[in-house]
Amino acid sequence: MKRSLGISIYPEHSTVEKDKAYLKLASEYGFTRVFTCLLSVNKPKEDIVREFKEIIEYATDLGYEVILDVAPAVFDQLGISYDDLSFFHDMGATGIRLDVGFDGAKEAMLTFNPYELAIEINMSNNVAYLDNILTYQPNAPFLYGCHNFYPQKGTGLDYDFFVKCSSRFKKHGIRTAAFINSHSATLGPWSINDGLCTLEMHRDLPIDVQAKHLFATNLIDDVIIGNAYASREELEALSKVNRYQLELSVEVLTDSSTIEKDIMFNEQHFRRGDMTKQAVRSTEVRKKHTQSDIPLHDHMQTFQCGDVVIGNNNFGKYKGELQIILEECYDERKNKVGKVVDEELFLLDFVDAWTKFKLKEK
Repeated sequence: MKRSLGISIYPEHSTVEKDKAYLKLASEYGFTRVFTCLLSVNKPKEDIVREFKEIIEYATDLGYEVILDVAPAVFDQLGISYDDLSFFHDMGATGIRLDVGFDGAKEAMLTFNPYELAIEINMSNNVAYLDNILTYQPNAPFLYGCHNFYPQKGTGLDYDFFVKCSSRFKKHGIRTAAFINSHSATLGPWSINDGLCTLEMHRDLPIDVQAKHLFATNLIDDVIIGNAYASREELEALSKVNRYQLELSVEVLTDSSTIEKDIMFNEQHFRRGDMTKQAVRSTEVRKKHTQSDIPLHDHMQTFQCGDVVIGNNNFGKYKGELQIILEECYDERKNKVGKVVDEELFLLDFVDAWTKFKLKEK
C-alpha cells in the first residue's frame, strides 16, 4: 500500500487565510492528507458548513484527501443522521473518522454509503472491534483505521500497546494512520496542547525521526502531523523521509575517504539473513571494492553501538564490507567512518534479517 504524509487544520481556531496558506505550503512538499475535527466545534450548522466547505474545497483542489473527525454528539448537535451522510459529501469531504464506534453492523453499512465516503475507525484500542466490523462484510476499500492523538503530556500510547492495536488492522490489509508532533505548532482542537502525537515516546523527538519510526514499524501507511502549524523546515524534513525503507542519518568522520562515503551513501544496503548480535552486516557492497584502496584510519579504538565501520586494507576478503555496530567491540581491521545520530539509535531495532536500509549524511 502506498504511504502518505498529512497535516491537520482546525478552522474554528484559525482563519481561512492561514489554513489555505498552510495547505498550499504543505502540498508543495508532497503532503496529500488532511485531518480536521468537528468534535470541538460549537457553532450553528450554517456557519460550520460555510467555513468548512470553503477550506475543504480548497484542499481537495490541491489534491488532498480530507477526513473529518466526528462523534454521535456532533450528529445530534447538527441534526443529521448516520443514515444520511450527504452533509459531509456536500462539504466536499473524502471521509469521516468515527471517534466513537457502534455495534459493527452500523460501521459496515456506512462503508456502502452512496457518496463513497471513507469510514475511518479508531485504532487506539486493543479489542476485537475491527474483527466485529469485518464479520458484517464491510465495503473494505472504504474502511480505514486511524489512531488517536494525545494532547496531554504523559498520556500517549505505550509502544508495545500501539503494536498490538495496529497489528489487528494491518493483518487485514486495512489502510492505517497515526499522528506525529510538530514542535513549532500551537493549534489543536482543545485548550490543552502539549503536542498532538499518538506515541508518547515521540513527544520530544525530532519530527522526521517520529515519521521514520512509524514507517519503520510497517504498521502505519499515513503519517499525519497532529498540531498546526508545522514550520516550513519541519515540512521539508518530512518530505525527505524515505517512506518505504529505513534511512539512518549518519555523522561522518573527518578522515573518511571518498570511497568510504560512496559505500555509505550510494549503495543499497541490506542486513545479512544469518544475523549476528554484534553488528548489522551489509556484505554485498564489498564485492565492488576488491581492488579499492581503503587505508587504515580511526581503527584503533573500541567501537560503540551506532558506529559505522568499513573493512580496511588489512581485512582481506572483507575489505569494503560495511557494518553498523550493535555491541561494544574492537577490531583494527575496521575503520570507523561515521556514527548513527543519537536520536535514531533506537531505530536499529528495526533492521532485521534481510531488511533493506540506506544511510544518509547528516
